[in-house]
Amino acid sequence: MDLGLQGKVAIVVASSKGMGKATAMALAAEGARVTMCARGVDVLAKAAQDVQETHQADVLAVRADVTRHEDIKRVVQETVGRWGTVNILVNNAGGPLPGTFVDVDDGAWQSAFELNLLSTIRFIREVVPHMREAGGGAIINIQSVSVKEPIDNLILSNSIRSGVAGLAKSLSRELARDRIRVNTVLPGAIQTERLRQVIAGQAQRQGKSIEEVRRTWEEEIPLGRLGEPEEIADMIVFLASERASYVSGVTVQVDGGKVRSMI
Repeated sequence: MDLGLQGKVAIVVASSKGMGKATAMALAAEGARVTMCARGVDVLAKAAQDVQETHQADVLAVRADVTRHEDIKRVVQETVGRWGTVNILVNNAGGPLPGTFVDVDDGAWQSAFELNLLSTIRFIREVVPHMREAGGGAIINIQSVSVKEPIDNLILSNSIRSGVAGLAKSLSRELARDRIRVNTVLPGAIQTERLRQVIAGQAQRQGKSIEEVRRTWEEEIPLGRLGEPEEIADMIVFLASERASYVSGVTVQVDGGKVRSMI
């Protein structure tokens, strides 16, 4: 199936590893030109080289901290300076700190807001003029299943990520006349470095082996296994493609069937 992504220009945020890197790789495989950004210079350079060499892709690597507005502007400016436009934006960022309501102070709330919601707002604000000029575009936000089913001990994620989903739904209507589609992807338990750390920490606290804790996680998932970053990337690439030209304003989980919500 031709996804219509050949020559399209995509920005993938926080793409040096995990789901971000998998998404950059999948877009490059379809012929897109990809800007990758992350805070760590060395790991970003290595990831960009991997994508470039694997698919003989046109890749731009830009160091950026998504909590810094000037960095976000620079990512978009360098992308447009190199390729003239932006057709696809994939918003991504690390998760907020864990904790219950009584655990987190104003500083933690502010940090979570800047990391997950404000960075998304700023990236969208910067790319929309270019998408309008190009006659359309696709924006996909990577969030979490906590948007549909709150997760214990993750009060910041449950709250802030739901704000991103509300933003996306609102923008899907505001930007529809500009042929800019806005969708949100909600990963479940995906085998990333962050999840491996969570499982290892849980195993240590409970006095169990990592494999025991991992099996407990898998038993709670109807499909019986953890997801792979590439499975998130596949959904994102579809939503970015011409094959999803009538899909906008959706919030879709990729979680092996774990979330019980009907909508």
